[in-house]
Amino acid sequence: MNKHIFSSRWAFILACIGSAVGMANVWGFPYKVGANGGGAFFIIYIFFVALFSYVALSAEYAIGRRAKTGTLGSYEYAFSTRGWGKVGKILGWIPLAGSMCIAIGYAVIIAYVLKALVEALTGSLMSVDTNTWFESFALKEYSVVPYHVVVVCVTLLTLFFGAKSIEKSNKIMMPLFFILFLILAVRVYFLPDSHLGYNFLFSADFSKLEDPMVWVWAMGQAFFSLSITGSGMLVYGSYLAKSEDIVDSAKKTAFFDTLAATVAAFVMIPAVFAYHMDPAAGPKLLFVTLPKILQDMPGGQIFAIILFTAVIFGGISSLQNMFEAVAESILHKFPNFKRSYVLFGLCVICLGFGLNMEMISSWGPWMDIVSIYIIPFGALIGAVSWFWVMKKDDLLDEINCGAVKKQGNFWYLTGRYLYVPLALVLCIIALSMQIAF
Repeated sequence: MNKHIFSSRWAFILACIGSAVGMANVWGFPYKVGANGGGAFFIIYIFFVALFSYVALSAEYAIGRRAKTGTLGSYEYAFSTRGWGKVGKILGWIPLAGSMCIAIGYAVIIAYVLKALVEALTGSLMSVDTNTWFESFALKEYSVVPYHVVVVCVTLLTLFFGAKSIEKSNKIMMPLFFILFLILAVRVYFLPDSHLGYNFLFSADFSKLEDPMVWVWAMGQAFFSLSITGSGMLVYGSYLAKSEDIVDSAKKTAFFDTLAATVAAFVMIPAVFAYHMDPAAGPKLLFVTLPKILQDMPGGQIFAIILFTAVIFGGISSLQNMFEAVAESILHKFPNFKRSYVLFGLCVICLGFGLNMEMISSWGPWMDIVSIYIIPFGALIGAVSWFWVMKKDDLLDEINCGAVKKQGNFWYLTGRYLYVPLALVLCIIALSMQIAF
C-alpha cells in the first residue's frame, strides 16, 4: 500500500472518526447537554452536525484530495484557481497554527486522563477524595510531566509511516473505543435511578432555545466534534483515493462521531443522575464526578479502567490528526526534510510549550475557548476559501469524482449561503463576547 493513501474507504473513515471522536464527545458533549436543556440542545446539535458534515467536512476532504496535500498546499491551490496563489500560501499558516495550538493544550488534557488510568490500575484512585485528587495536579504546574511525555511520544510514533500507521492504529483504537463505551453504557443502565438521566436526555426544555448562546454552543460543539478546523481534515482528504465517494464518507464520519457522543452521554448523564449529582458539572465531570461514582459502584475499579482507556483511545486518535496536519504541511513546504526529524521537532515544541502552559490549571475553559474561538475561526477561513474564492467548477469536479450521487448547485449554494454565514455569525458572536468581558 502506498503510505500516502488509505487502503480503503473504511480505513479512511476510521481515521476521520478517530480525529473527530475525542474530548469533544467524551467530556464536552455530555456536560453541554446537561447545561443547555437536554434533548433540546441535542436536536439543534444534530442539525448543525448534519449541515456541517454535508458541506463543510466534504469540502475539506475534497480540497485535500484535489491539492494532493494538506493545509498549506490546499490553501495555495484554492487561491491559485483565481491567480492568487501567493495569498493562499500566507493564509494557510493561520489555521495550521491553530491546529498546533490546539494540539499543545490537548496533549496536556490527555496526560490527565493517562494519570487517571494509571491510578485506576493501581487502585489508588478508588480511595481518594476525588476533588482533592483532581486539584492536586490540575492546580499545580509540572504535575503530569511523565504522562505528558508518554502521550506526545506515543502519538507521534503512530504517525511515523504516514497514512499507513494512522490507518493501522485507528483500526485498533476506534473499534475498542466503541466496545468499551458500550460496556460502560450497559453497566450504567442497571444503576438505581439511572432512568432519571435517560428522561433528561430524551426530554427537551425548549425554553432554552430562546437563549442565543445555546445555539452558539451547539454550533461550536459541532465544529469541534467533527474536527472542522480549516486544517486537520484536509490532510486526511489528501490520503483518500480518487475512487471514493467524498460526501458519503463525510456522512458516515458524522454518523459514527454522533454515535460516539451519544454513547458517551448515555454513560455519563444517567450515572450522574443515579448518584444525584450535577449533570452540568463542567470540567470536573470526568475527573471528579465520575470517579466518585465509580468508587461507590460494585466493580468500580474495572469500569474506571475501561472508561479512561476508552477516553485515551479517543484522545490520541484526535491528537494524531492535529500533529499530522502540521507534519505533512512542513514536509510539503520543505520536501528535503525527513519525517522523523519533523516529528521529533513537533515533540520538542509540544512538550516545551505544553509544560509551561498556565492554562494547565484551567483546561475546561480552554476547551471552551477552542470550540468557540479557535476552531470556528479556522473553519471560517476555510469556508470562505472553498466557497467564495476557489472556482465552483473545480470544487464540484472533485466532490463528484468517485461519487455515486452527483452534487450540484444545491450542495454548493448550501455551503456558500448557509454554512459560510453561520460560521461567520459564530465568529462574530464569539468576538463580541470577548469584547464584552
